[in-house]
Amino acid sequence: MDGPLLTIDRGDDRPLGVQLVDGLRRGILAGMLRTGDPLPSTRSLAAELGVARSSVVAAYDQLAGEGYLEVR
Repeated sequence: MDGPLLTIDRGDDRPLGVQLVDGLRRGILAGMLRTGDPLPSTRSLAAELGVARSSVVAAYDQLAGEGYLEVR
C-alpha cells in the first residue's frame, strides 16, 4: 500500500474516532486494504495521525467487531 492509510480532518465536525473507523472501512471496501494485509500498530498509526492511541485501539476494536478486521 502506497501513501497514507487515512487522513484526519481536524475541521470536520465528526469526532476523530468516527473519522478513523470511516476511513479504515473505506480503505477496506475500496480494496486499499486486502485480506491478509497487516495494519500499522496502534502506536505507530496514532503517532502518524497525531491522535490518542486509545482512539486507534477503539477503531480497530469496532472494525473487528463488525467483521472487517481479524485481530491476532
